[in-house]
Amino acid sequence: MDKVTEIFGENVFNETTMKARLPKETYKQLMKTIEGGEKLDPAVASIVANAMKDWAIEKGATHFTHWFQPLTGVTAEKHDSFIQPTKDGGIIMEFSGKELVQGEPDASSFPSGGIRATFEARGYTAWDPTSYAFIKDGTLCIPTAFCSYTGEALDKKTPLLRSMEAISKQAVRVLKLFEGNENVTSVKTTVGPEQEYFLVDKSVYDKRPDLIYTGRTLFGAKAPKGQELEDHYFGMIKPRVQDFMKDLNKELWKLGILAKTEHNEVAPAQHELAPIFSTTNIACDHNQLTMEFMRKVAQRHNMVCLLHEKPFAGVNGSGKHNNWSISTNTGKNLLDPGATPDQNAQFLLFLAAVIRAVDEYQDLLRISVASAGNDHRLGANEAPPAIISIFLGDELTAILECLESGKPYGTHAKEKMQIGVTVLPDFNKDTTDRNRTSPFAFTGNKFEFRSLGSNDSIACCNIMLNTAVAEVLSDFADQLEGSKDFKADLNALILKTIKEHKRIIFNGNGYSDEWVAEAEKRGLMNLKSTPEALAHLCDKKNADVLKKHGVFSDVELKSRYEIYNENYVKIINIEALTMIDMVKKLYLSAGSKYAKELADTVAAKKAFGADDTYEFDLLKKVSSLSASIYAKLQTLEKAVVGAKSIEDSGKLAFYYRESVFSAMNELRANVDELEGFVPAAEWPVPSYGDLLYSVR
Repeated sequence: MDKVTEIFGENVFNETTMKARLPKETYKQLMKTIEGGEKLDPAVASIVANAMKDWAIEKGATHFTHWFQPLTGVTAEKHDSFIQPTKDGGIIMEFSGKELVQGEPDASSFPSGGIRATFEARGYTAWDPTSYAFIKDGTLCIPTAFCSYTGEALDKKTPLLRSMEAISKQAVRVLKLFEGNENVTSVKTTVGPEQEYFLVDKSVYDKRPDLIYTGRTLFGAKAPKGQELEDHYFGMIKPRVQDFMKDLNKELWKLGILAKTEHNEVAPAQHELAPIFSTTNIACDHNQLTMEFMRKVAQRHNMVCLLHEKPFAGVNGSGKHNNWSISTNTGKNLLDPGATPDQNAQFLLFLAAVIRAVDEYQDLLRISVASAGNDHRLGANEAPPAIISIFLGDELTAILECLESGKPYGTHAKEKMQIGVTVLPDFNKDTTDRNRTSPFAFTGNKFEFRSLGSNDSIACCNIMLNTAVAEVLSDFADQLEGSKDFKADLNALILKTIKEHKRIIFNGNGYSDEWVAEAEKRGLMNLKSTPEALAHLCDKKNADVLKKHGVFSDVELKSRYEIYNENYVKIINIEALTMIDMVKKLYLSAGSKYAKELADTVAAKKAFGADDTYEFDLLKKVSSLSASIYAKLQTLEKAVVGAKSIEDSGKLAFYYRESVFSAMNELRANVDELEGFVPAAEWPVPSYGDLLYSVR
């Protein structure tokens, strides 16, 4: 394998490449845009475009594309070549500043939630210079925002960038109140999204219509062995998977993606990749690329990468942990408690801001991870519950309790781990444990938002988190700016915030029934499904804060409500139609064929005077199940037809959850039971065992 230091970032038009290829003054001007947020000079764009084109051609690229993230959940690209005709009938390779800065893809076929009609096709893409251009599949890819002809955001990047500006502006206001922040001019949120996924052999995948159409198994009896022995987690990585991981790392490193950690996850065939932190919009771009290359590289190894949140029932699904922090342009992590967090007033104020933000906007955070796929995970004793809460750990919780009670906090020295083996080295014990049942856990110098589904873009949760914290910081700045006794007012504000919002702090077992009851007593929301969560997106409180900080306009927010509900309905509908198709073409015929074999055997044995046979009992069971499957198939078909009379998107989403989805579950239960009786050789699709243990 090539040396990592030599290949890292080789396909990225990054700072090193720009510094080598751009005139010194152009480079300085561009960095002022990237680092300081200054408006880009068109003359600078033209010089950058030419240098970018020359670099890309040297790398073998013939085309360029504005690479953007529409509201489909995946990325989009339209390729244009660099060629321009000459008068003598030849061509030259050109790329202008205008082509770099602005593109015009057709916007009519992307989700718009009513912003644009089908005949209103014009849309624009605009270069995001803070995220480096890169080469993928021989094409120069330029990260861009995507908006309509009338200026509304039609993508996930634009609101994310707006939310990053909002939190930066309000955080700087607060920081200027503290000594030592004179050189702070901006604040950036940083994210390290851990990515979970499954790998299955392509030969078995190709025989499962449900995996092909929906990304998850809609049917499947539990395998004799799942994750009960906990032997797959952090276990030895199989050679075939290791080869996949090596190739994946190489592809990601070439794109400057900081792929760091890889290991087996809990369920059979499940794995995880974790990157090092990067600025949020770049982390979002990189995560989209990571998911794309997971699928591509898996195909090269004759495997399929499953990124659905719950591809298999009965074993853990896949999530994406959003490790979020805030740092200044001078390099200080604002969520680092330091050696004495109880004496670090600046840290405590920012901690209080996050606590209040999560409490006041718990519904927005829940909405940000709501999807049809993620509904299978949340609260299923494998992922955090649908109830949003914060885990702080023993030390920070004790500090806040002391502040609230007015008692001094006795700073504790680092405790040495006592393992009881002489030859093992001593090391310091962390001040807090980890809580895998918490949706929003403090983990040393960052918060880990653990509720995201594996297929989610990280944009939405960071939009909501950034905006909520920006709103609280704005209020803090309003209260503290111009204070005559800053220290006293600061302490009073921290104390007041803790008292009013401590209900959101929970360090216990989030899976327990007791917590569900306790959360209800505390007044916390328990939005169990996507339709329940989305119903709160346009609540006045939420709409006001998103509009105040310029993250969404009224029109943009309402469009998201329509799009998210529509997406939920479409996913469930596709799953329902796939179930109907599979039952009609595969499972009913398999049951009928096996019943005939049993009936023939029973008749033959009767002819020899053997009346009491196990085949007779089995025949009754298979016949009964087949009849029940047929009846429940009809129920599901009627439920799907019944949806056609509902026009309101919110009501339709609830209908699909309560009627269609429930009918799907009942039908599945009978098919899965039937699988337990039909011989493996006669079952029409690969079993769970075939799938989960297909990669050897």
